[in-house]
Amino acid sequence: MAFEKLSNGINELNESLQAFAQSNAEFYKLKFFKESMKGATSLVRFLILGAISIVAFFLLSFAVAIAISEAIGTPSSGYFIVGGFYVLLFILFLIFGKKPIEKLMLKKFSKTFFED
Repeated sequence: MAFEKLSNGINELNESLQAFAQSNAEFYKLKFFKESMKGATSLVRFLILGAISIVAFFLLSFAVAIAISEAIGTPSSGYFIVGGFYVLLFILFLIFGKKPIEKLMLKKFSKTFFED
């Protein structure tokens, strides 16, 4: 009788452990799915907004270059001025942009990662 109770207890423990392991695995699958979907939607949103921003920026750059060219009177001078401005921005970003971007990315991703 004591042996049957012990045997039943071990069987129940085994079933409970299996159920726990299965529910634990399901939980982590769902958590992984949730986090991967968050990342995927953020990536798609970033790409769409980035594409729209690039097109708008490109058109605005042309408009500014044309306005500068008309103001100066030389057809190509506005394009050179706008191009030189972007080269200057690129060089400044290359020199001074690493640290602020690292801080921004670290803050954003650590907040997202450690939120749950």
